[in-house]
Amino acid sequence: LADSPSSSRPPLRVSSRAGGTEKAGRAGLLALATASVAAQAQSAGVAPEAKQILKASTDFLASQQRFSADTRNTLEIVLKSGQKIEFNSTGRQSVQRPNKLRSERSGDLVEQLFVYDGKSLTLSQPQDKVYAQVAAPGTLEEMLDFARIKYDVVAPLGDMIFKNAYDILMDGVTEGIVVGQAVIEGVLCDHLAFRAPEVDWQIWIQQGAQPLPRRIVVTTLDLPNAPQFAATVTRWNLEPSFDAQTFTFTPQAGMKQIELLPR
Repeated sequence: LADSPSSSRPPLRVSSRAGGTEKAGRAGLLALATASVAAQAQSAGVAPEAKQILKASTDFLASQQRFSADTRNTLEIVLKSGQKIEFNSTGRQSVQRPNKLRSERSGDLVEQLFVYDGKSLTLSQPQDKVYAQVAAPGTLEEMLDFARIKYDVVAPLGDMIFKNAYDILMDGVTEGIVVGQAVIEGVLCDHLAFRAPEVDWQIWIQQGAQPLPRRIVVTTLDLPNAPQFAATVTRWNLEPSFDAQTFTFTPQAGMKQIELLPR
C-alpha cells in the first residue's frame, strides 16, 4: 500500500549485507504505510476527498457521448474445500449515448457478445453457436436495469456506464478513504477504498484532466472466503470510430436462436 499524501517517508538506508538494514528499512516503510491506512479507516464515514475524486470520475465519464474501454479481468470462484480458483478474461466495452452498447468478453469461462441497438438486446455465445434476442427499452440506463432485473444479465462494468453512476456506486457505502497513489498500466492514479454491508470495493482513478477509472476490485463479503472480481482498463478511447456494424448483431452461419429465460 502507498503512503497517504499527508504521511512522511523516513530515509531508506541501504546496507551491503543482505537481510540487514535494507530489509529492516523496507519493513519500516510497510509498517508506516499500513498504519497510515489503518488510521484513516478508523475515521467514521466517507472521507470528503474520496467522494470528490469518485464524483469527478463518474461525472467525466457520464459527459462522454462515445467511448470504448479494453479490460483485463479476473474472477475468483470458491470451491467446497474453501480453495479459491482464479479465472481470467479480456473484454471490450463500446458505448454510444444515449442508446448503443457493444460488450465483448473472452476468457477461461465464457466467450460472450452483448449487443444493444436501442431497440433490442442480443446475447450471443459464439462457441456454443447460440444467441438470444429480446426487445429492450430505449436508453442505456433503462436497458441495463431491465436486463439485470428481468433476466439477471449484467454487462461487464455496467454500473460505470450509468449517468448517475456515483449514486449507484455510493448506495449503502458506510466508509471510504483515499489510500494513496498508485500506478496502473503506466498511469498515475488515486487509490480509493470503500465499504458497504455486503461488499468492499476499491477503485483506482487516473489523475489529471481525464479522471478515468483504471482499475476496480470488488470483494464479496456475504460469500464464503470473500471471493474477488477485478477489472483493469488497459486502454481507453474517448474518440472511437464506430461503423454501422458495431451495434448490429448478425448471426454467424449455423447459429441457433434460443429463448432468454427470465430469472
